[in-house]
Amino acid sequence: MSTTNPAPFPGQRGTRRWLTPDEEAAWRAFRRMLVAVTERTTKDLSPANLSMPDYDVLSTLADRADHRWGLREMAEKMEWSRSRLSHQISRMQTRGLVDRLPDDTDRRGVVLQLTPAGLAALREATSTHLASVRRRFVDHLNPEELETIRDLADRIAEAPG
Repeated sequence: MSTTNPAPFPGQRGTRRWLTPDEEAAWRAFRRMLVAVTERTTKDLSPANLSMPDYDVLSTLADRADHRWGLREMAEKMEWSRSRLSHQISRMQTRGLVDRLPDDTDRRGVVLQLTPAGLAALREATSTHLASVRRRFVDHLNPEELETIRDLADRIAEAPG
């Protein structure tokens, strides 16, 4: 659906703030890039039998020295809903990649733990993932462009919801 069409929808009132042609072109290019990079890096991970969400969870768990995160805290760090993370953990738990443990400090809480099998899977996939990110994204940009993308991504990600 076009985001620049000023024609109102039947039965709709009010004014929409339509995108200019330049704004729409930028939005569509951004979406195309996001889909292309995500699809290609996901495909590159498939020989390791990991999805991109699997890799994201494993690498986040590995960020901590003890490889443990509270569910709520990890969902917040990853900017996922607790429900989404919980479902992802359930799928990964059946494959032996993570454990879900009771939280000793909060009877209602859950602690997520990277298993030895999960750590091994992450280690095996990391070289492939890094090469993919470099080939699909980093190698197409110069240092100034990388800095610009980082600055723009941070600004947009940190904008109030």
